[in-house]
Amino acid sequence: MQTQKPLLPLGARRLAAWCGVVLLVAGVAAVVVWLCVALKTAVTPVMLALLGTALLGPVHRWMTAHGVNRSLAAGLTCALLVAVVGGAGYIVVSALIDTGDQIVRSLKDAGHWVVDHFGVTGNTNVDDLAANAKQLVEKFGASAAGGLLSGLSLVGSLIATSVLALLLTFFFLRDSDRGVKLAHSIAPRGTGDLVEAMGRRAFEAVEGFMRGTTFIALIDAACITVGLLILKVPGAVGLGALVLVGAYIPYLGAFISGTVAVLVALADRGLVIALWALGVVLAVQVLEGHILQPLIQSRTVQMHPATILIALTAGASVAGLLGMLLAVPVCAAAFGILGELRKGHLPPPDSPDPATPDPATPTPDASPGAPPSPSGA
Repeated sequence: MQTQKPLLPLGARRLAAWCGVVLLVAGVAAVVVWLCVALKTAVTPVMLALLGTALLGPVHRWMTAHGVNRSLAAGLTCALLVAVVGGAGYIVVSALIDTGDQIVRSLKDAGHWVVDHFGVTGNTNVDDLAANAKQLVEKFGASAAGGLLSGLSLVGSLIATSVLALLLTFFFLRDSDRGVKLAHSIAPRGTGDLVEAMGRRAFEAVEGFMRGTTFIALIDAACITVGLLILKVPGAVGLGALVLVGAYIPYLGAFISGTVAVLVALADRGLVIALWALGVVLAVQVLEGHILQPLIQSRTVQMHPATILIALTAGASVAGLLGMLLAVPVCAAAFGILGELRKGHLPPPDSPDPATPDPATPTPDASPGAPPSPSGA
């Protein structure tokens, strides 16, 4: 019987299949993003708790390995998290408050220098920009003072989110072993090992990103702060704090914080010192890109800079600054899952196909002493 010829050639059918897969994946991703935005009150604490768990997970594992009870170890780790985050936040905010006015004034002077030396004409006026910014801040302050209830509601929401994230971090640390059993119980039959491997790989990617980024941020902030102090740039501590915060937004944060440091040096110390400050910033970036990142983050998922920039843009469009902070860890987890899938894990078959009997299993009509039946008969 002659088989009917397909309507489309093989290449067109493959292209159609891939288009269907892309549309399906895009649709699922759109639904997931929509659900995250709609349920951001619940999603935000969970994401922050996962980041905290990834950052201090090794501390909890070290405590449990030395005989500390899991609940006690989780409680001590959460206390350490509060101390680290609270202490770092206090230092950063204090440094920015103490030197914020000086940095803003230096940026204004740098704007004047650029206007004067590059012959920028037209309606550009740095004083007008500063005055408009001041009016905007005063207007915002008046509206915030008039809406005190909404301001208190915002503060209460932030406190509730922080407390919920801390509690979730405690439970994630304490019950991490139960997560493996949960993954096996909810996974389709025969795919429990694959789901567990993907989960572990995604968490390892986030864990490596958080630890590596934090360590690199501390080194970058310390080096740039020391360099600016040597150059006697005003507000060096505040600029170092800005570098520390901006390090969690790859590329974009380093560019903004480095530009601010150079402009402040230009306004207060002149062009020569500004060039030295630029050299310090570039040297730190070279140290980070060629030594620190390959050495510290060698075992994590390495993403192309274009992929990171696209993730930052997508995160900013979805959730603003919080989206930018969470975009790269989420992208790292996704790449970790894809990497695990590329290893070719296949679920074991539920039962052998009856049409293809196992050659190691004897047939029913064969006995140990019987000669094998001829296959060519």
